[in-house]
Amino acid sequence: MGVEGMSFSAEVGSGHLVNMDGAPEAGGRNLAPRPMELLLAGAGGCTAFDVVMILKKARQDIRGCEVKLSATRAEEDPKVFTSIHMTFVVTGKNLDLNRVQKAVDLSHDKYCSATIMLEKTAAITHSIEIKEI
Repeated sequence: MGVEGMSFSAEVGSGHLVNMDGAPEAGGRNLAPRPMELLLAGAGGCTAFDVVMILKKARQDIRGCEVKLSATRAEEDPKVFTSIHMTFVVTGKNLDLNRVQKAVDLSHDKYCSATIMLEKTAAITHSIEIKEI
């Protein structure tokens, strides 16, 4: 626990430190992401990792993958995520939309542990934007 009482550091399995803090109205100082923000960001990172790996294996000329997330949470405790929308912005050269869609579907349905776990409480939807370079 931090000096102000709502800042925390976690040492994760890979040995890295992650800082978290609460909102000022909850006693935090707004110096780091909230724990639930990190949970959502982790899901975005997990699925982006899958999509990039799948597209590379499919010999797509992928140069970048960004996942923009928006979510709603339950109004009462526990304030779980109830809906999550993921916008995949995939950058590359001559990318095949069908292959990108298949990569996103495979991540969502089979590989991404984080989104599969979150799907137990949240309706997860996605859209895809391809940026040609």
